[in-house]
Amino acid sequence: MSRLPAATVRRLQKLPQIPSVWEGDRHSLPSSPVAGSQPSPGEGECILWVDGVQGVVRAMEVVPAGSGMEPMVRALIAAMERPNAGLPARPQKIVVRNREVRFFLHGILHELDIKVEYQPELPLIDEILQSFAEAQEQIPPPLPENYAELLASKAFTLWQDAPWEYLEDHHILAIELHQWDVETLYVSIMGRAGMEYGVIFYRSLPSLKQFRQQARQADPAEMEEVFLRQDCLYLTFQPRHPELEDWPNLDLAELDPEEIEPNFGTIHPLEGLRGVLQEEEAATLAVALEALHCFLKQYRRKLEKGFQPCQGQYCVPNPQGEALSVQVRTLPELAAELLALEEEKPTQALLREDLLPEGAQLGLGLLPWATVEVLRRAGQVHPLPQSKLVQKGEGLPVVIVRTSRSKAKQLIENLRGEGGPQGVCFNTGVDPFDGHRYELEIVQTGNRDLHLFGEFPKDDPVHSRARRRWERRCRDTGGCCGLVIAMGANSHQPELPVHHILAVFEMQALSPKRLGLGPLVRVSRHLHF
Repeated sequence: MSRLPAATVRRLQKLPQIPSVWEGDRHSLPSSPVAGSQPSPGEGECILWVDGVQGVVRAMEVVPAGSGMEPMVRALIAAMERPNAGLPARPQKIVVRNREVRFFLHGILHELDIKVEYQPELPLIDEILQSFAEAQEQIPPPLPENYAELLASKAFTLWQDAPWEYLEDHHILAIELHQWDVETLYVSIMGRAGMEYGVIFYRSLPSLKQFRQQARQADPAEMEEVFLRQDCLYLTFQPRHPELEDWPNLDLAELDPEEIEPNFGTIHPLEGLRGVLQEEEAATLAVALEALHCFLKQYRRKLEKGFQPCQGQYCVPNPQGEALSVQVRTLPELAAELLALEEEKPTQALLREDLLPEGAQLGLGLLPWATVEVLRRAGQVHPLPQSKLVQKGEGLPVVIVRTSRSKAKQLIENLRGEGGPQGVCFNTGVDPFDGHRYELEIVQTGNRDLHLFGEFPKDDPVHSRARRRWERRCRDTGGCCGLVIAMGANSHQPELPVHHILAVFEMQALSPKRLGLGPLVRVSRHLHF
């Protein structure tokens, strides 16, 4: 049986012992707690230690289900030394409702002069668990009960329609409802950049224009307030498993549909963000999503060729009564106005272009972990401070720069002088002179400067495939990647020989939002971004 270290026992013995009885228990999450219930596999558990005399919770900790009995001891020690309420102390007695736990604790705590007893009922903890359950029952569901399945079905249909494959966020659609105090919804599609997928339904045109104007001018610290000034309903998509949200450059389009779930809500300047919809709001979204689906089904092929005038009239089922006649149409003039607004005030970010040698070849690739180790032993790997590189997946995803040997050595010295590369991101670039959009490969160095490493047409299938592989590999490594500096720019070898690699700098895969970037606009025909 496990025992506390002697030093821990001596430390705890120094705490004053109070004439109190503490109740201890653990119960399942996230469903409403039921006293004495056993946790379901895969759920979390909440451990409680309560002072029965003072009537206060001294410790509460959430742990994974099936984590053994040790967490009960850790939570008890915290209740003694670092209580949530009350002063540090040892109880005279503790009671638990599980005989196995009682036996385990008795063997651990006998040196601390703490009695451990079994008691089938724990009145104070049962009262706390009941209050948890009542509070849970009072929390309204995100969607009215009779709309949850309906809206989930509409959202999944939209995911299959995938309008972000051919519509930009400034390609605004109008949905005329004339119902539920809504005349027209102005629809903006998100997801073209592969970052966040969804649809925003603005309740008024001024709200849409105001948000886009303010978002272009706001500092990063002001963006939350600007965001909350919108007047809209929204549908966004998120990974079903929360841990996936921490993956860098996560593209939901690469996940299986069953790994994705919809998220509905509303925003109003005087109310803020609300993730719980009223019945009228849910009905509005149900009708709007169905009308949008009908429109996309009718005009997809036409819209894939360009954002042009399209209009459709649809008879849509109404969850609250007779079917509605809903008109959906494109707004090309508004789209041009919003695009001009973006170009008028480009993101204030200076991209330096003096770092890469002229004629250098760029690419995305992979270094097997065995190769990384060989280079590390040779002293050619430059780790980030407090590196968190984890060897998972096929290998280390890398940005590869190939140039002549002399230029490669100079580039390495220049990178060191800039504080070394810290991260890389891919961001949208707009060329207002020809209307084309690009994906910009941007590297940030230790001195916070941003360097343009490459620009690729948005519709380049070769680059798109390479980017998808890159993002998958970065997820495997938790966002760790590398910058490879190699010689042999004129080599025709498809593989990069190890002896051609002169340096590997560790970096992090970053999102444009983390660098405070929006779409970057070319300001001259003769200048890059």
